Amino acid sequence: MKHNHLISILSLSALPILAHAQSAPPQIQQSCIECHDKDTTKGGLDLTSLTFDLTNPATRDRWIRIYDRVEKGEMPPKPEDLPQPERTALVQSLATSILTADRADILAHGRGPLRRLNRDEYEQNLRDILQLPDLDIRDILPEDREGHRFNKTTDMLDMSRVQLVAYLDAAEAALHTAMTTEPAPPTMVKYRAVGTDLFPGTGTFGNREAMFFTRDSKAIEFRRKNDKGKDESTEKDFAKDDTIEMALFRAASWPYLGTPKHFTAKRTGSYKVRFSARAVLQQPGYVITPATKPLPMTFRTRKPAGVDIINEVHDTGGIIDIQPEKRVYETTVRLRAGEAIEYSLLGLPMPLAMNPNGSAPSYRYPPFPEGGQPGLAVQWLEIEGPIESQTWPPASHRVLFDDLGIEVKPKDPQQESKRLLRRFVKLAAREPIPEEDLKKFDDLIQQRLSKNASFAEAMLAGYKAFLASGDFIYVREPIQADDHFAIASRLSHFLTNSRPDAQLMQLAQNKQLRDPQTLRAETDRLIASAGFDRFVKNFTDCWLGLRHIRRDDPDIRLFPEYRFDEYLVESMERETRTFFTSMIRENLPASVLVKTDFVFANDRLSKHYQLPPLTGSAMRKVSLPKDSPHGGLLTQAAILKVSSNGTTTSPVVRGAWVMERLIGQPPPPPPASVPAVEPDIRGAKTIRDLLALHTKSKSCAACHARFDPVGLALENFDILGGWRTHYRGLEEGQRITGIDRAGHSFSYTIASPVDTNGKLLDGRTFANINDLKTLLAANPRQLARNLLHQFTIYATGTPVRFSDRPEIESLLNSSAKNNYPIRDLLHALIQSPIFLGQP
Repeated sequence: MKHNHLISILSLSALPILAHAQSAPPQIQQSCIECHDKDTTKGGLDLTSLTFDLTNPATRDRWIRIYDRVEKGEMPPKPEDLPQPERTALVQSLATSILTADRADILAHGRGPLRRLNRDEYEQNLRDILQLPDLDIRDILPEDREGHRFNKTTDMLDMSRVQLVAYLDAAEAALHTAMTTEPAPPTMVKYRAVGTDLFPGTGTFGNREAMFFTRDSKAIEFRRKNDKGKDESTEKDFAKDDTIEMALFRAASWPYLGTPKHFTAKRTGSYKVRFSARAVLQQPGYVITPATKPLPMTFRTRKPAGVDIINEVHDTGGIIDIQPEKRVYETTVRLRAGEAIEYSLLGLPMPLAMNPNGSAPSYRYPPFPEGGQPGLAVQWLEIEGPIESQTWPPASHRVLFDDLGIEVKPKDPQQESKRLLRRFVKLAAREPIPEEDLKKFDDLIQQRLSKNASFAEAMLAGYKAFLASGDFIYVREPIQADDHFAIASRLSHFLTNSRPDAQLMQLAQNKQLRDPQTLRAETDRLIASAGFDRFVKNFTDCWLGLRHIRRDDPDIRLFPEYRFDEYLVESMERETRTFFTSMIRENLPASVLVKTDFVFANDRLSKHYQLPPLTGSAMRKVSLPKDSPHGGLLTQAAILKVSSNGTTTSPVVRGAWVMERLIGQPPPPPPASVPAVEPDIRGAKTIRDLLALHTKSKSCAACHARFDPVGLALENFDILGGWRTHYRGLEEGQRITGIDRAGHSFSYTIASPVDTNGKLLDGRTFANINDLKTLLAANPRQLARNLLHQFTIYATGTPVRFSDRPEIESLLNSSAKNNYPIRDLLHALIQSPIFLGQP
């Protein structure tokens, strides 16, 4: 097998470390210098100035890149310049020297530098310690730099004075949030709205079709003649009328104010929301009828009365599917003081003002779909909160001060401070802290007490100092045989993005985590836990770039159907996270990265993917027709969006993205002097015409042959992953006109047809995306290898090193017979010396 020569070299670990050779293998002089001396320097490489001192990390990295190019047959490019026997000898010689040097470096210094917690991990650690699940201190810390696409890379998580000050500020904010001075729990406020109190007015932006009140399913008029024959509003007459409904037919976007009247949160906290509602259809004449399918909605939180600060509530309440029958629904939202809740209906029109020639703004509600315009009818709504624990003081306060109560005035401050400090450190630390290390925190607390600080203030100063100390913010690498606490911390931060829980800490205390069965059981437990969702989110945010899914808005000139379709984007994001979760929990084979016979979809995605209709917002597994172009991460809408921009798709960008992120064969960066391929949105030139101009240079063409064909096979998918057979333009081709979701007119053209056939670098050809999927899935080992590389960076903070490669190949060998199941790969990595260290 191609990589087994590296496995055989692993036996060197049992031999004494040899002195490093100071000269490169003779084949370098014989076959490489001619093109890579100081005069030619092809590819920017001058081998005459490159030493063979492999103890130098930078030099060793250069020789690793040379090794990879020679081993793949890419350098020298002509076989006659380095016949196969000499190439094999050179590869083996380089591998032996590099592996020996790399292992010596690991034995001396460890696999990588000491890693600090990134800001997401720091926040989650404090949430768990202080029992504050909604603690929000992340943005106090500077944004973490990324390396190899991840924000957990040790080389990027540097420490500076600015960083230290930010940790102190974040710790202080968290501790003050945890502490209370209130003598009793906050009084719960109860609010109820019916009638016209359900909405801030009798209408909203978007004309009357967007919102009105009804009785007996017909719109109510709020005007009448008074005694003097003048028109007056009757809105106040209906403020407490529980026989009418508020009917809403637009989604939430600016300008919009959809809050119940007379309610804002007086205190920050969680609030229970109960309401009675039904899904309806609006018919001509402002008449409503029962809907035929559910309507998804959620609540947003916002400042009242038009303040331009809007915060989506994603993690408290989620999406609710409103059924056609009248029902009572309940959810929980998190509100800051001064905020209100706002109705947010998903997938509906968002009328936007038109202001032609400087005239007064006007709105046009888009045409109703066949059967009527979906919407929501609300009968009543109640809000109660804050619903914090009625046990007082709250749990967060007791974490800090045990049973000393609210005033925190112990009889013996000096002795009590030492007890509380050790109690807190035991709760917060991820391993036992030596008594001598605690002295500096003791001294700080005593110093504050001597300067007449209150007992609570002095204790918070000591706690803050510990939470910003190296004992807390750094995650150690397992080195010694009894480093069970380091294993526990690495495992929990890998799979839950937070500190070890009580069970994992107890196993570390009992020195059981180097037992394979125990470690496997704990890995399975964490994968099944709620905290695993944090791993899924952060890992896919980085590896697949899902945090950028809203980065580029669709160009409304070319794709008016995607205007303001936040429900589609949200569904795309949930599909990929659900799929990735399934990859691990269901132990799917590595080939699912490129090919499956199913997708996860809901009502919106089934329409987007042109599948049989589904009802409801929940993601579910859906079998695909035999000839479907969907299935696998490769063709998911979220992937296709983050690998394009809002105007057009690029085979160059998408192809390079796929080769790097999914296949694990990243192309070299292009020369700075080479411009990107610019789209022709007129529709006059095909993408192949533009690529042909771009790759006239032989060097450009050779590199683009690695990834352009993969990108071309994806050209049947537009900027949001919708299927297309032709490109769109603004000038050339058949013209299409209509009215978009904002009520604005659009006009674009159907331009040239999509051509997806191509040839991979190895000569294999394909006609369409399904052919390409078959070719890529034929090498599941490479897909699995890439996953192991990604998991290794995320779990350890250090990329796969040269001396790790034999272990990686051994892990792959162990799972090959079962087609590289992904959960098995994860287990194998966690059980390996790469993860557990080499004591």
